[in-house]
Amino acid sequence: MRYAAEGWGMGELVFDGETLVHSEAPSPSNRLILGEDRLGARLRRYFAGARDDFLDVELDLDGATPFQRAVCDALRAVPYGETVTYGELAALAGHPNAQRAVGSFCAHNRFSIVVPCHRVVAAAGIGSYGSLGVPYKQRLLELERADLR
Repeated sequence: MRYAAEGWGMGELVFDGETLVHSEAPSPSNRLILGEDRLGARLRRYFAGARDDFLDVELDLDGATPFQRAVCDALRAVPYGETVTYGELAALAGHPNAQRAVGSFCAHNRFSIVVPCHRVVAAAGIGSYGSLGVPYKQRLLELERADLR
């Protein structure tokens, strides 16, 4: 299922029933509109500036390790507009000093926005944001009016 977010482009959602299996943040390069569901509408509102924690969205975490589940839960608890460092997130997940593993989790996050890896920053700066790049992450944090320390 694709959804349009004005000024951001097209995003994609993949479901198994009501369970989110994969999501991609909107990108200007995606142009095709195939339809929209309730989550797509919520994401569109988010990209227009509406606050949403998406905590009610059920995720497909089959195959996730206990560490990955702990990081996912800790990350979903980071409030809208706030940031944490990779080290802080590792500690919140119950795994102090696992900041590199947290970085790997974020790099492979398949639930863009719903599991808000854009809220995780490096201790010395904003950090990366995969194929969408640092400017996209910066824009998400600005959308949420996050204090970038």
